[in-house]
Amino acid sequence: MDSILHFSPTTTSLFSSFSNSSNFYSASSPPSLLGLVRRNMIGREVVCAAKTEVDVSAMELKPKENKLWGGRFQESVTDAVERFTESVSFDKALYKHDIMGSRAHASMLAKQGLMSISDKDSILKGLDEIERRIEKGEFVWRTDREDVHMNIEAALTDMIGEPAKKLHTARSRNDQVLTDFRLWCRDAIDSIIERIKYLQVALVTLALENKGLIVPGYTHLQRAQPVLLQHLLLAYVEQLERDAARLLDCRARLNFCPLGACALAGTGLPIDRFMTSKALGFTAPMNNSIDAVSDRDFVLEFLSDNSITAIHLSRLGEEWVLWASEEFGFITPSDSVSTGSSIMPQKKNPDPMELVRGKSARVVGDLVTLLTLCKGLPLAYNRDLQEDKEPVFDSVKTILGMLEVSAEFAQNITFNQERIKNALPAGHLDATTLADYLVKKGVPFRTSHDIVGRSVALCVSKNCQLKDLSLDELRSINPVFDTDVYEFLGVENAVEKFCSYGSTGSACVADQLNYWMAKLEIS
Repeated sequence: MDSILHFSPTTTSLFSSFSNSSNFYSASSPPSLLGLVRRNMIGREVVCAAKTEVDVSAMELKPKENKLWGGRFQESVTDAVERFTESVSFDKALYKHDIMGSRAHASMLAKQGLMSISDKDSILKGLDEIERRIEKGEFVWRTDREDVHMNIEAALTDMIGEPAKKLHTARSRNDQVLTDFRLWCRDAIDSIIERIKYLQVALVTLALENKGLIVPGYTHLQRAQPVLLQHLLLAYVEQLERDAARLLDCRARLNFCPLGACALAGTGLPIDRFMTSKALGFTAPMNNSIDAVSDRDFVLEFLSDNSITAIHLSRLGEEWVLWASEEFGFITPSDSVSTGSSIMPQKKNPDPMELVRGKSARVVGDLVTLLTLCKGLPLAYNRDLQEDKEPVFDSVKTILGMLEVSAEFAQNITFNQERIKNALPAGHLDATTLADYLVKKGVPFRTSHDIVGRSVALCVSKNCQLKDLSLDELRSINPVFDTDVYEFLGVENAVEKFCSYGSTGSACVADQLNYWMAKLEIS
């Protein structure tokens, strides 16, 4: 099986394709595991969901042929019904997985004596040729053959004749499509996890480049406490690690094989579901044939995981958009990840992260679509479930783009250290550290809170910082203050006083950085 990720030494940018969906796919690249291929910022070819908006009218029109299921029907479906019910325009993205499943199924049927070895060999050879034609762009997808499965099976029949008619023995499109879809989602998860790791590496690298830089930490979007920038960036690394862990959990749960469940009740033929499951890399066959063809839990979980990741990326995007504004001025994106205005010549906009923030909406919307689709369906399979694929393809394409462009943005921003340093005095960021000082002097925290609050009020009236208050002024509020109080005042002193596990203290953050450098194999 082809790897979902292909490596290349060249480096290209995704930004233009991320902001302009018409350029998202490489016209020169053949379809691959997840659809069409594009390159990311480190030159890795990453496979994404197939484009869902296909011009059905552009597909080759041929005289209608009898449907593979048409034995009991006396007339053909109308053109309107055919156009409305076809799914090949988007589910052809599953072609590689459909062929994988058919290879495993044919081999099992031959082993079980349900087809001859020669028929099996003819089928495998024909499937190889169909796969070659698809990847070369020579295969003609026909809407009158409805979907990826019947297109491939009918083409196989055209190619090798009678042996192809045995391939669907002990198999329904119900279990076939779910086998394909689970394989596709499994590979898509692997691709997303790879992208998550790359963004983590970009964030840790950015942290390493800004050692010792203190920034204001915010709650309620108000100045709260001083934190090391490294600590802040590692917070996003932690979130992304949980995102990857959720996807791995999802992958483990979806990695069970529905093939052989047939329409819903299984089969009376002596098939070996354990053989096909093993051949396709699944953990085991699914236990219940009805559940096997009706379950979409794995899709809902996958899209839920993608949605959480999208929300994390949206929050990162929001922070960097704010920090790039003139009001903050904490970061400057390079021109390579910025855009301008059609009317205002001075503008330089952090559009990639605005789009990351915006595209999170469509990822969440894909999840809501699937939840709504599934909410009223009785067991087992219903045709409604044909609509499960486009939201998944869209979610995967979008989250891959969001992860990639976020990493590229991280590699192309500069933190304005002087601007940040000049902004630190505002907001009395060392107030909580001063309260800790009083607690160490034996003052109850609630009393300490009140004392520091009155000290801040005095600063506000004098338009100064806590460290600017004289010892006499501090003692006028409470006599517990001593000369050592100044070791706790100022943002640099405040940061150095943090010592709890996971805190923003220099030693604690150094430990966190060392952990992530080792885990992500950053030298």
